[in-house]
Amino acid sequence: MRRVHDDGFLEWADFLGHLYGTPTPNPPPGCDVLLEIDVQGARQVAAKRPGAVVILLVPPSAEVQERRLESRGDPAAHVALRIETGREEVRQARELAQHEVVNDEVERATTEVAGIVEAARSARREHS
Repeated sequence: MRRVHDDGFLEWADFLGHLYGTPTPNPPPGCDVLLEIDVQGARQVAAKRPGAVVILLVPPSAEVQERRLESRGDPAAHVALRIETGREEVRQARELAQHEVVNDEVERATTEVAGIVEAARSARREHS
């Protein structure tokens, strides 16, 4: 926790009893940082980096998300908790995110996210 208090993380969160965080990045000029984080972390990043682009990645349905979690071997109680927590996360994230991408097919979703990132880069270049 000392690193948290020393501002050593761009974002961090306690999620379902586990601590997660992203050390403060220092990318080379012209490089972007892409994070896979929960809504708590996204809120922190948006507060620290007002120009950050927030993309909400959602499963096609709760049933698909449940099958994905089960296929990872997660216990039934954890799957149920994750599904319930996910509903509230999506509600909150929709208020924060500028974009929403359905994670139905990896290649299609990746292409869509890459397009959003490229559009943000172009907009940044135009305003520089």
